Formats: sequence, structure tokens, C-alpha cells
Amino acid sequence: MSSKDVKDAQGADGTRARFVERFAGQLVEAGLPRMPARVFAALLSSEAGALTAAELGERLQVSPAAVSGAVRYLTQVHMVTREREPGTRRDLFRVHGNQWYEALASRDSVLKHWVDSLTEGVDALGADTPAGRRLGETLAFFEFVQTELGGLMDRWREHRKTLGLD
Repeated sequence: MSSKDVKDAQGADGTRARFVERFAGQLVEAGLPRMPARVFAALLSSEAGALTAAELGERLQVSPAAVSGAVRYLTQVHMVTREREPGTRRDLFRVHGNQWYEALASRDSVLKHWVDSLTEGVDALGADTPAGRRLGETLAFFEFVQTELGGLMDRWREHRKTLGLD
């Protein structure tokens, strides 16, 4: 590799690292825990969209335990998948082009649980009490979101086709 190639690679790595930290910071502001946000941004910005735990630790300069906890969180919320690297026993963590769809789609069951709990809360506290009215408004909001989410996901699938992403 020539000195120009090394310099270009270092520049690309620096640009990528700045993106990872900036985007991870924005994800943290939106409520994602810091280490999962950094791991997700690193995966999203990697050439293949997939890295091993060792590669993530090296890129982010963090311990294997930090990577392990972050990918566990990200797999639970359907933002990354875990695969076996062919021919090895190493895990490979991957983001998919449609990871936002998958992450949002998995929220439907969470919303259902919240709607069920809020319904029980309104019934238990009484719809005419101040607490019952607050719970009722929260319930109405989540019922609305749950209803709209299905239509939104359908519209995204159609829009995705127009972008040539299917």
C-alpha cells in the first residue's frame, strides 16, 4: 500500500469515526443508550453493514464486554441481527437496509401491552378521576399511534419500491 493509500484510508476512517460519534450522539439524545448507539452507528457506516465483536471493539476503542452488552440490546430491539461468520465460530453483527422498518414493526407488540395496561389503569382508577383522565388521554394517544403505525408501514413499503430498494 502506498503512502497515499494509507493516508486516504486514515482520512476515511477519521471521517467515519466523526460520523459515528455525531450520529450516536443524536441517537442518545433520542433515547438510545450510548454504547448501543455507537455500535449501531459503526455498523451502519461500515462498508459491509456487518462487523465482528472484535472489529467493533477496535473501531470504537471499547472492551468486549461493552460490545457484548450493546449488541445484546440492539438485537433485542431488532436493530441488528447476529449471524455466524462463515467458516468460523465468530459472531457477525449486521444491520439491514430495512432495519428501521423492523425496529418500528416490533414496537407494535409493545404498544399493545401499553394499551392493555392503560385500559386496566383507567378502569381501576375511574375514567372521571384526574388520574383516570390522564391515563385515558395517554391511552387514546397510543391507540392512535398503534392504528396509524400499520398504515405508515404499508406506505413505507410502497415508497421503498419507488426508490428501487426492494
